[in-house]
Amino acid sequence: MSTLRIIDADGHVMEPKGMWEAWIEPAFKARAPRVVKEARINVDGHLVPRPDGGNQISAGMQASFKGKVNEYLAKYHEAGYSAEAQLRAMDEAGIEISFLYPTQGLYTASIDELDPAFAIAICRAYNHWVLEYCKVDPRRLRPIAMLTALHDPSLAVEEATRAAGLGMRGVFIRPNPIRGRNLDDPAYEPLWTQCERLGLAVGVHEGVGARLPAAGADRYPHFLGSHSASHPFEQMLAMLGLITGGVLERHPHLRVAFLESGCGWLPYWLWRLDEHREKTEGVAGEPQLPLKPSDYFRRQCWISCEPDEPYIREVLDFIGEDRLLFASDYPHPDHKWPETVENARTLPISDRAKKKMFWDNPSALYSLS
Repeated sequence: MSTLRIIDADGHVMEPKGMWEAWIEPAFKARAPRVVKEARINVDGHLVPRPDGGNQISAGMQASFKGKVNEYLAKYHEAGYSAEAQLRAMDEAGIEISFLYPTQGLYTASIDELDPAFAIAICRAYNHWVLEYCKVDPRRLRPIAMLTALHDPSLAVEEATRAAGLGMRGVFIRPNPIRGRNLDDPAYEPLWTQCERLGLAVGVHEGVGARLPAAGADRYPHFLGSHSASHPFEQMLAMLGLITGGVLERHPHLRVAFLESGCGWLPYWLWRLDEHREKTEGVAGEPQLPLKPSDYFRRQCWISCEPDEPYIREVLDFIGEDRLLFASDYPHPDHKWPETVENARTLPISDRAKKKMFWDNPSALYSLS
C-alpha cells in the first residue's frame, strides 16, 4: 500500500509573528491580536491560550511542547513553517493534499466577550492570509476558512459566503457554546442553510485555551485534565446538538466532520443516543427524530482518527468504511513526523478501508470529485 494517495483531512498552519497586525482591516489594526510573552496572544486585553484556570497551558507544558518541536519538527520550525516547508513535510510523509486549519486561530476569536464586528474581522484577517499562503501550490494546499466568530450569526453567514466565493471548500467552527448558544440554536439556522446551499463542509474542531465554556476546564486547572476532557466531550456535545436539535434532519446535505478528538468514543456515543431516542419516542417535550442518531451520522458526518488508537477496527465495524478520516495534525508536536503517517499506513485494517480513509472519504467530505 505504499502507493496510497493521501489526503490529510486536518493539517494545520503556524501563523507567523505579526500576521494579525499585517492582515487585519485598518479599523481594527490597533486592536489586532499580538503575540506576547510565553507564546501567548493578547486579544483586546484577553490572553489566549488562557494562562489561568481551566484549559491551562502552564510554563512546564510550554517547555514540553518546545522540546517535542525540537525533537520532531526542528527543520520545519527553523523554516518558519512556510508554505514551502509545509510542502516539504508533506512530501516526506507522502501526503498529496492537505486541508489546512489554523493554530493561533483555534482561539484568537474564541472569546465570549469580544464584540462581534472585531471577532469576525479576526476571522477575515486569517482567511485572507491563509489564501495567500496556499497560493504557493493551490492544488496541494487547501485552506479551510476560520469561522469561529459566531457572536453574530449574520456576520458568520456573510463570511461563509465570501469564503465560498474565494474557492474555500469548508469552514472551521468550534464545538463550544458562544454567547450561551449551542450549535442547534435557532440563531444559527441561516448559517447551516448557507453552508448546505454552498456545499461548504463544516469542520468542528476543539482547541485548548479558549475563553469559552469547555468540558473539564471548569474542574481541572491542568493540561492533562482539561485537554483530555475538552476535545472528545465537546465534540460529543456538539454532535448531540446537531442531531437532537434537528440540524441534520433539516439539512440533509450538510456535511460535518468531527476532528482531533479521536474516534474510539463514537460507537458508544451513537449507541447511547440511539437508545435514548428509542426511550423518548412519542414523549412530549422530547426531540422527535425520524431517523436514529447513528443513521444521521452515517448519512452526512465524518470523524478523524489517531493512528495509534486501539479501537479503529471496531469503529469501522460500527459505522462502516465511508466515514473515517486520516488527520495528521502537522505541525503540532503530538506525534513524530513523518512516523505518524507511516503508522496510519500500517493500521490493521483492510486495504479498501485504508484507501477510503486516506482518499475517498476526505474527497467526499470536501467535495473534491
